[in-house]
Amino acid sequence: MTEFVTEAFTLLGAAIVIIGLRTLARWIMVGPKNFQPDDYLMLLACVVYSFETAAAYTVGAWFEGLANNAMTDEQRAALSPSSQEYSLRVGGSKVQVTGWSLYTLLLWLLKTCMAIFYARLTAGLINMRIRIQVAYVLIGTTYIATLFSILFGCHPMEKNWQIYPDPGNLCQPAVSKIDIYVTVVLNVLTDIYLISIPAPMLFRARLRWREKVELLVLFSGGLFVMMCGILRCVLILTDGANGAEQAGSWACRETFVAVVIGNVPMIYPLIRRMARRAGLYLSTKGGSQSDPAYQLSDGDTGPGSYPKRKKFRHPLSLPADSQWNTVSDEQMILPDSRQQPATCTGGDNDWETHSHASHNGGIKVVHETIVHSAEKESRA
Repeated sequence: MTEFVTEAFTLLGAAIVIIGLRTLARWIMVGPKNFQPDDYLMLLACVVYSFETAAAYTVGAWFEGLANNAMTDEQRAALSPSSQEYSLRVGGSKVQVTGWSLYTLLLWLLKTCMAIFYARLTAGLINMRIRIQVAYVLIGTTYIATLFSILFGCHPMEKNWQIYPDPGNLCQPAVSKIDIYVTVVLNVLTDIYLISIPAPMLFRARLRWREKVELLVLFSGGLFVMMCGILRCVLILTDGANGAEQAGSWACRETFVAVVIGNVPMIYPLIRRMARRAGLYLSTKGGSQSDPAYQLSDGDTGPGSYPKRKKFRHPLSLPADSQWNTVSDEQMILPDSRQQPATCTGGDNDWETHSHASHNGGIKVVHETIVHSAEKESRA
């Protein structure tokens, strides 16, 4: 128990520090007046995480890990309602219901924050707008389904802490299979969908391998969260009387990792900026037009020839110090209403230069044609 208490509150302290750094980074990058809904939701998630840790601690410290599960019919019949064990089991079962509710609320708050972040990241990309809207709907419906399974999977609610007669597995919140299966399935499905949003952009982005690996690590941490969630449910089902206590430990670990994954993308630009100023990050500044990262077309455009059709380029495909030397690290990772990184597209017959920005101001799309001549290059 002592080891769990130390671990749980250490993770809570680290999570508070990480959320504080995220808030500081956003304050520096965009200012408090430009905070977005996910900035405030993350502060709420910090409060919920504190309550979840307190609930996990209470189960072991106050109620000795007991609940209305792991009892035979004979033990249930022999247990006196006036006994201390009876009170511990009733109280432990109530906390288990609370713990499940806080656990799911925290995870789905973090999912919502990631969806809002991806909405800003992909602002201006019409084909991604629908996927973001689907993410909001998916998160909302799955959370309601999960909450309903916890609150109404056992009816009436009082049976969740009934000792005798045996209320059945669905009314044993520490090991309820409906809570386990509904939560783990919907949790994994939503995480897979959220991971799939930035994945296509990262794989198509024209980035050096080091930068691509950095971003892949940033956006694929949800895989570890999914594994923790699955492991938690397996422990509940297979570890007998200790399963619920073990599950509480893994719940704290899972939600801690989810907090880290949800906040690192916001802290990342500030870390890169500080590392660059300290000379610890190799800059790509100074690249020439011959650098593949700066190429606007896919083929050679020699004198007298017309440029081939150019592929769409997302801001992630531009080097950290490029984008015509006007875009900061935060703009590469997180466009916002004040910062509009350029995205180049073009075609064979585009003889006029024009640009437009999305109503969200997330990405500025520039249509550009390069006309080559034997003597000089002009842009029209």
